Amino acid sequence: MWTEHGHDPDRYVQIGSLTKPLTGTLLSEMVRSGRVGWDDPVEKWLSTPPGTGITLRHLALHTSGLPRLPPGTRAVRPNPYESFDAETMRRAVLDRLPSLVDNPPGAREEYSNLGYAVLGAALEAAGQGTYEELLGVYVLQPLGVSTGHVIARPPSGDAILPPRGVWGRSRTAWTMTGPILPAGGLWATLRATADVVTGLLVRRTLGAPAPSWTRSGPGYWHNGATGGYSVFAAARDDGRWVVAHRVGGRADTVDKIGLRALASQPLPDAPDEGPAARPDVQGSPASRPHGSGDR
Repeated sequence: MWTEHGHDPDRYVQIGSLTKPLTGTLLSEMVRSGRVGWDDPVEKWLSTPPGTGITLRHLALHTSGLPRLPPGTRAVRPNPYESFDAETMRRAVLDRLPSLVDNPPGAREEYSNLGYAVLGAALEAAGQGTYEELLGVYVLQPLGVSTGHVIARPPSGDAILPPRGVWGRSRTAWTMTGPILPAGGLWATLRATADVVTGLLVRRTLGAPAPSWTRSGPGYWHNGATGGYSVFAAARDDGRWVVAHRVGGRADTVDKIGLRALASQPLPDAPDEGPAARPDVQGSPASRPHGSGDR
């Protein structure tokens, strides 16, 4: 573990689009339990016009044809998802879903925060519970991770590590407690985040990684960013892994920090390897200013 400039792996931070692999894992586990099917059409679980051809699989794989952002939101705003509430989701998205599709479902991959918002809503309807409740039952508890360490709303007081802008100035965290939560709104301690990543990608406690992870060469990865925070997580097939997180700063630096740390690790079976040889949480003072760089 390595931290700099006051970063604290036991205080809560927003993990941005690293939320998506947790949502994808929730889908995988609900499929495994028989609650939903990969190819269930959206209208099976949500009150939306039929005939879009969009399935839960399309939403998870970013092939639904839905645009990146919900109607009326822009990632450059100080708090872009603040007004994206349940009523807006129903009126501006679900009631007119066919008109929002840019490409035929399955035709091409286009990263979509909106798609994951729709996926989360469908899972809530199918599971008859809130996203946070379902995530606890299907994902966090089986991984042995406390549900109190991965949460939907930021805690109060000193439990949170405050977000900062590019130049280190204090800023307000993005509001992502509404329908956008399954796309990028979770808060967690970095220790809990590391436990989730290793449980899913190294120990494979819940089986093969969910399709929400990006497969690249000999491993899986995902990153994410919200206002004032950024994170990168990856694991190689040989067992090496990393979680890197920064507060404030440029959008791309945390990925580079994580990749450098991952490349510098010795193999797990190297002689004389000890716990200090495998940095599990990386932290320093800067991060993505907004989520437009999420992948």
